[in-house]
Amino acid sequence: MKKALIIVDVQNDFCEGGALAVPGANEIIPYINLLMEENDYEQIVLTQDWHPANHKSFASNNGRKVGESIILNGVPQFMWPDHCIEGTFGAEFHKDLNRDKVTHIVQKGKNTEIDAYSGFQDNNHFMKTGLDDFLKYHEIQLVEIVGLALDYCVKFTCLDAVANGFITCLHFNGTRAVNVKPDNGKDAIFEMLQKGVTVLG
Repeated sequence: MKKALIIVDVQNDFCEGGALAVPGANEIIPYINLLMEENDYEQIVLTQDWHPANHKSFASNNGRKVGESIILNGVPQFMWPDHCIEGTFGAEFHKDLNRDKVTHIVQKGKNTEIDAYSGFQDNNHFMKTGLDDFLKYHEIQLVEIVGLALDYCVKFTCLDAVANGFITCLHFNGTRAVNVKPDNGKDAIFEMLQKGVTVLG
């Protein structure tokens, strides 16, 4: 069975000192590096948040406060601080992440009008990133997923992987949650288990 590792958004803005730092984010990087070292993956894919500066998910572009919610093109949108703006240091992959074996990079969130948590498609399910086609072209059947953040981009990437027919495993030690609300991470795990994601210790 051919397998791929999908590493979600291990970027400076989501790590320690970043604009949208996920608590404990830096702790997962050695674990992810070890996975790549100790396993034979046919493909190793990085997803990368890559927002234009005027992206509508940013509170600053809507005259809102971080943490508020609006309806953006028909779906609820959490208001985030400016983060992962294309071409900036914050959007770059963290320097400690070993990229020697990476075979493919998927950029997401490039459309000003629609956010994209999942590595597969935007939040409105209008535009695909090409990740599904890439994995199927390479005859991948099983995907293992790690990265940031558990309760947003990792969760939606996992759910879309299942929906696209892949056997999907989440490495619990390779992810951390934003936890805007204290139980968000726990709730995300429960939702993924219900939808057929296998959670590996």
